[in-house]
Amino acid sequence: MAPEARTKVLLKNSATALCACAVVLSSFSLGAEAARRHHRSHHHHAPQSPAVPPRALPYPQLLLPFEIPGAQYLPLAWADVKGWGDDNHLAAYKTFRLSCRSINAQNGAAEPKALGASLSEPCRAAKTLDLTDDAKAKSFFEENFAPLRISRLGEPDGFVTGYYEPVLEGSRTQTDVYNVPVYRRPSNLFVRGYRQDSVSLPNKGPVYRKIGRRKLVPYYDRGEIEDGKIAGRGLEIAWLKDPTDLLFAQIQGSARIKFDDGGTVRLNYDAYNGYPYTAVGRILIERGIIPKEEMSMQKIREWMAQNPDGAKELRRQNRAYIFFREVNLSDKDEAVGAQGIPLTAGRSIAVDKSLHVYGTPFFIEGELPIESERAKTPFHRLMIAQDTGSAIIGPARADLFFGAGQEAGRISGRLRHPMHFVMLVPKSLDPGPRAAKLPIPDPRPSEKIAKLFPQTDPAKTGTPAAAAAQGKNETVAIAGPVPLPVPRPAIDPAFEPRRPVKNRPHRQQ
Repeated sequence: MAPEARTKVLLKNSATALCACAVVLSSFSLGAEAARRHHRSHHHHAPQSPAVPPRALPYPQLLLPFEIPGAQYLPLAWADVKGWGDDNHLAAYKTFRLSCRSINAQNGAAEPKALGASLSEPCRAAKTLDLTDDAKAKSFFEENFAPLRISRLGEPDGFVTGYYEPVLEGSRTQTDVYNVPVYRRPSNLFVRGYRQDSVSLPNKGPVYRKIGRRKLVPYYDRGEIEDGKIAGRGLEIAWLKDPTDLLFAQIQGSARIKFDDGGTVRLNYDAYNGYPYTAVGRILIERGIIPKEEMSMQKIREWMAQNPDGAKELRRQNRAYIFFREVNLSDKDEAVGAQGIPLTAGRSIAVDKSLHVYGTPFFIEGELPIESERAKTPFHRLMIAQDTGSAIIGPARADLFFGAGQEAGRISGRLRHPMHFVMLVPKSLDPGPRAAKLPIPDPRPSEKIAKLFPQTDPAKTGTPAAAAAQGKNETVAIAGPVPLPVPRPAIDPAFEPRRPVKNRPHRQQ
């Protein structure tokens, strides 16, 4: 299920820091790359001792230990993970094993992300371990993973919101009360690289309306669809009585619709119309209608109910529109996430799929308004990445799934909080020991020594001497700096006597 609503880490290259695993990494420069850039940015180095041969330039290409674009991370000891010992690890383990079913069934190439296929190792171990003891579950995670504090580059914390599955009243047919259609995916909706009948199209990227065999144009936006552009084509799954109900079902990415005859239909995300998601709550904040500190889903609902015309205009500011598909789930089952497995209330999270791999455990710690709007309930819980969303963007950004119904909606609707994120990385990718194998850059010489012994990378020099030395991995002296031009002299302007101005009549236009 996918709700509608989703570089230069400094690797401190000192042996002491590496041994202590106090390593700060980033996506744009790690280890060898940092060393190369450091060396190339300083053309001057201290003279080498005759007994020590100069290092070959450029530095050799080495595999980076770990890489997530736009992120900074710090390896931790388990004792330094605040609240780790207070969680229900057995509940997290059971949720992790659900993700492992999908991971163990994968036969294709590894994903080109930081974790790649490394989760298959702990998943193989979990396949035969049907644990029933919390202490053993805790030991499983500690033995198979390494904790890594993660956040967006330059920021101390991550950020969480919440989502849920709405339970709505509806009708199988259109009536005077139930007149808001819930649409399935139209047959003329087209996404490049996908068949038109593919299940669960992506929630990012361009989407087209196919006209004939060749012509592609942008699909209709929310306003056009609400005005009836696709009405009367048999796409209606059900009918609701409030367009706000439909909007929030689309934001959450799933819904349960209960009918008067006692029947129920379960809906999941199937496709969207290609327009970027615009948060209606942010618009209300920018317009000064609802203060930022008071913003919640309930506040948005109340304002829309009191301002029907304003609600219509506000909805259309979010041009994105979600199409649903029916899923064969009972009322006892939770909604299905983008990983293709049922979510677990209080344990499943939606993450940025472009950065992370489904099944990754994240320990999220801080305070949240769980019990009431103003409560600061301690929250320290191991969550499993099993879903995604178009508004979930960044390395330490998560949407917490709270289940179905009104209470789950009230809790999730008031979550917009910074939290500490600790990512559990499989031991095979532990960046601490791997980073220790990367080369340490040469020490930067003093300015005086650098002037006496100018050096440069032969690969960067185009002189014949440089070309001869290039095959020997030698450094070549270069000429001194080009002198700056002499400043322009200050010359006083010559005095010119002012001429009398003759009055002339203006030309008639």
